[in-house]
Amino acid sequence: MRSTFSRLKDLISCGCASDFIRYFLIALIIGMPFINTDAQDLEFPKYEFRGAWIATVYQLDWPKSTSEIHQKRQLISLLDHLKDAGINAVFFQVRSLADAMYESSYEPWSYYLTGNQETPATYDPLEFAIEEAHLRGMEIHAWVNPYRAHHVGRYRVANNHVTKTHPEWTYRAGDLIYLDPGQRDVRTYITRIVMDIARRYQIDGIHFDDYFYPYPPNHLTFTNRPDNDSFVNDNRGFTNINPWRRDNINLQIKEVSDSLRSFNPQLKFGVSPFGIWKNGVPSGIFGLDAYNRIFADPISWIESKTIDYLVPQLYWKIGGEQDYKKLSRWWGSKMGDRHLYIGHALYETGRKFSASEVINQVTFNRENSELIDGSVFFRTNHLLPGRSRSFSQKIRNGLYKYPALPPPMDWKDSTPQPAPTNLTVTENQTSVELKWDDFNDGHNRYAIYRVQSTTPPNESFVTDDAQNLIAITGEMEYIDEDVFPLHEEYWYFVRSVSPNSIESQSSSIVSTSRESDPMEPNLFSAYPTVFKDQINIQYSLQRGETVTLEVYDTIGRHVETLMDRTFQSPGYYINSFTSSNRLISSGVYWLVLSVGDQRMTRAVVRAN
Repeated sequence: MRSTFSRLKDLISCGCASDFIRYFLIALIIGMPFINTDAQDLEFPKYEFRGAWIATVYQLDWPKSTSEIHQKRQLISLLDHLKDAGINAVFFQVRSLADAMYESSYEPWSYYLTGNQETPATYDPLEFAIEEAHLRGMEIHAWVNPYRAHHVGRYRVANNHVTKTHPEWTYRAGDLIYLDPGQRDVRTYITRIVMDIARRYQIDGIHFDDYFYPYPPNHLTFTNRPDNDSFVNDNRGFTNINPWRRDNINLQIKEVSDSLRSFNPQLKFGVSPFGIWKNGVPSGIFGLDAYNRIFADPISWIESKTIDYLVPQLYWKIGGEQDYKKLSRWWGSKMGDRHLYIGHALYETGRKFSASEVINQVTFNRENSELIDGSVFFRTNHLLPGRSRSFSQKIRNGLYKYPALPPPMDWKDSTPQPAPTNLTVTENQTSVELKWDDFNDGHNRYAIYRVQSTTPPNESFVTDDAQNLIAITGEMEYIDEDVFPLHEEYWYFVRSVSPNSIESQSSSIVSTSRESDPMEPNLFSAYPTVFKDQINIQYSLQRGETVTLEVYDTIGRHVETLMDRTFQSPGYYINSFTSSNRLISSGVYWLVLSVGDQRMTRAVVRAN
């Protein structure tokens, strides 16, 4: 019986299949994931924000115990699962109800940490979370709820709680007590809390959520005015209370932003507003809105550049009156040079929509990367194995198959750090162990690259392809278990990564040994495999050879000769094929490299 490979080639070459089927079959032959329900886009980005909220209020994600040892184990487990799912940044909730998940001289310990606000913790959870997140090469942003102060009836607040020390700063809405942002002392207090965190902890950013003024049914209106005295005492020239309320939030955002930038311009500051700015904006969108109901105006923060990023909570599906695609495009069109990360309602999977809905949303984000810089998932528990129909496994094996760095921010410091030194590669029975030195001060992340080659690879070519980035870590060692048995030669190098995701120069480039014939030439995968105008063809020679490089279509017709019986010395080569000025249709093409009496082929796809 003829092989499946031979029969598929016959189908392709005879023209008996449609273009789509021909592309699909050739993809099967060359083993590339041309059709993939989890990762429809073959272009994996090197820079993409992949975040998750770790909610501590009501012990939603953490902690599930008041024991220090159990809390630490739980947090380590959460971070391990997030890392395994491809997450590169966490928003760790450190202040949910005017309390502290860290050692504070201003506010009491969180009830959800110790079971009693007057019982001190035996360790500092924020310090521990920072250390563990950074070891995994992940950013950590301190998540602060600025104004929500107490949930009445849930527990007893400590004597140093702000609702007791400054009851005149508060008002009640339903079962919640809020701090009043209309009072200058409140805004100063919130800024002081934020700056205390920023000064004492090695965080990567500060993150505010969407609780500015109360949500319905307890929302404030033109007639429901528990903040009327504040309005009368300090209206700043406003005659209408609702614009004044929005301005209160704008003032707070600016005050925090200015303070953070004055202290450390590298720190990131962002907010996750409600997903609809105004009812009817964009056209066809209807629902509760941030502007009129909770008096938040994120567009003004973008225009004034007081935030570095926004994470609008687009907790709806594609289509309908809160259409995910329409809303995310609209937000993207408003961001200017600020970053947009979309908040996804992973907690709704299994109730309002399936996990595949969120996969489709993340896919849409990547397809619109000129507008959208990444995703953040609410919340961490729903990224754990067994939750949301194994969403984490689906995305890790698909869209997040390769690690990514958070995108650099053009308005922040772009200075690279010194390169790591003294890289060593040790081959063990089941893995390759890498170790290196770094004499930089402070916390660093490291990007680890690996490429299979018989000669030292072209460094810039390797780093341009996200599939060569195998790990991001905060440690100065890494164990690679994905290359055994060592039938090929692998080359490794490491780069330091700055807080703004700027990479250093590379360490030395170090290789493993291999069991295959060291004199064999090699034609590597072309980049990109699916191309429009230009493709880069990479190959290596271990000795001087006569080389011919040609391009053919799928039925064997000659398209172009790039090199014709040219003698080349041993080394690593890149040759470009440009199709934009040629009458070449979309489809599958074969790259044919002839070296001496050897002939090697690679298939690529040209797409319009």
